[in-house]
Amino acid sequence: MNHLIDELIRLAFAEDIGGGDVTTLCCIPPSATGKSRLIIKEDGVLAGVETAGRIFRHFDPELKMTVYIKDGTEVKPGDVAFTVEGKIQSLLQTERLALNVMQRMSGIATTTRRYVKELEGTHTRILDTRKTTPGMRMLEKEAVRIGGGVNHRIGLFDMVLLKDNHVDFAGGIPQAIACARRYLEEKELNLKIEIEVRNFDELEQVLETGGIDRIMLDNFSIENTREAVRRIAGRYETESSGGITFDTLKAYAQTGVDYISAGALTHSVKSLDMSLKAVQ
Repeated sequence: MNHLIDELIRLAFAEDIGGGDVTTLCCIPPSATGKSRLIIKEDGVLAGVETAGRIFRHFDPELKMTVYIKDGTEVKPGDVAFTVEGKIQSLLQTERLALNVMQRMSGIATTTRRYVKELEGTHTRILDTRKTTPGMRMLEKEAVRIGGGVNHRIGLFDMVLLKDNHVDFAGGIPQAIACARRYLEEKELNLKIEIEVRNFDELEQVLETGGIDRIMLDNFSIENTREAVRRIAGRYETESSGGITFDTLKAYAQTGVDYISAGALTHSVKSLDMSLKAVQ
């Protein structure tokens, strides 16, 4: 998937620089060199250092980056994550993209780490979703991993997830599962099958039909989740989704569910404040 990140970087530079950074070009000589440093301005989990390096190399392979703090490290105001030195024109033209990516990724990693810590003492893992910024999914899901979370699936191609609309359009749970199994066999694909259930009747249909790997309990209450996990009794992986907030996260985990998926990890996080400043 590295080609997607490279394409994102190319498009981001085209969007930002266009025909040329007139401000930089008008006041900075092409031969001038300097150094900038990445300064952290609030507590959080650092993410995007490796991606920033990729951005610098893409724009100007001669830029030299020295890393002091690695991705996944908890940081505080005043910490210097890295320095980058080379042509000042290159430093100024890469500054905003590197910051935009790192602030977004660090915000996601920080939020994910908070969820992961809340789940300590349980066996439940936190999952992300496909509720990501278009074009930035690879980076946002990488940020979830850096924060300690688990990627649910990258896209529509690496797992079968039969949700309510799939089931309804297919004519029911047995039909949807049968179609999925037949398709994977015909295409010789070794992918897991997960199915969403909305109530106990649908759960019983899944248990009677079989042939899946994970059951998603959609919008189940805490008590109903506990009962559903009991009924599944280790036969399949279990996942809770829908209506779960940070305040109810631990209670859902204590039902024994294997995974909890949270769109909030990527769709509504606050970016981590940081700046890339010239070293005088």
